[in-house]
Amino acid sequence: MRHRTWEDYEDLLVRRKDNAGLRIQYSSATQEIKIMSPLPKHANVGDLLADLVKAILRYQGKDWQSFMPVTLKQMGIQGIEPDYCFYIQNRNRILGKERIGLSIDPPPDLAIEVDITSITYPEDYAAIAVPELWIYRSSELLIYGFDGQQYQDTQTSLQFPTLDVKTLLPQYCDRGWQLGSSVALRELEDFLNESGLRQ
Repeated sequence: MRHRTWEDYEDLLVRRKDNAGLRIQYSSATQEIKIMSPLPKHANVGDLLADLVKAILRYQGKDWQSFMPVTLKQMGIQGIEPDYCFYIQNRNRILGKERIGLSIDPPPDLAIEVDITSITYPEDYAAIAVPELWIYRSSELLIYGFDGQQYQDTQTSLQFPTLDVKTLLPQYCDRGWQLGSSVALRELEDFLNESGLRQ
């Protein structure tokens, strides 16, 4: 939907109510509202990827708070709904909150997008300033770090610097698609226990 305003975006969010099947995104730079309805593969891969991240966090003894779905808004500028997001370092700052307001609350430490039928651009997140953005596309994990101005492509995860998540996670996502999510999750947990790669 082209040539739309922030008010149009807010109106759509209200009219959607709790229909999580529709994802809505707004950019003041392009004056576009994007409405997406995820396919089953999108939901499956997104859920498995989040479960794999949780397994790594548990293995490393880290606490987290995750959200799916959640609407992140920089008022009047950008509204976006990541497939999944994690508060790790900033977890304590958002515990118990029914709403997250980026004017006072930090953005998530990690946002995950799964591109099956649509394309996510890192600049879509610049106004939100999530420190680390993952985009999973065609069995490849793209990792972007935010430098305060824009996102930079990186080979190493800020959240998991001792693990080659760029290689590992796509392998387990492919295994999950072929053999089932629970099998892939168990295989990753076995790998972590055998590897001794705690942070």
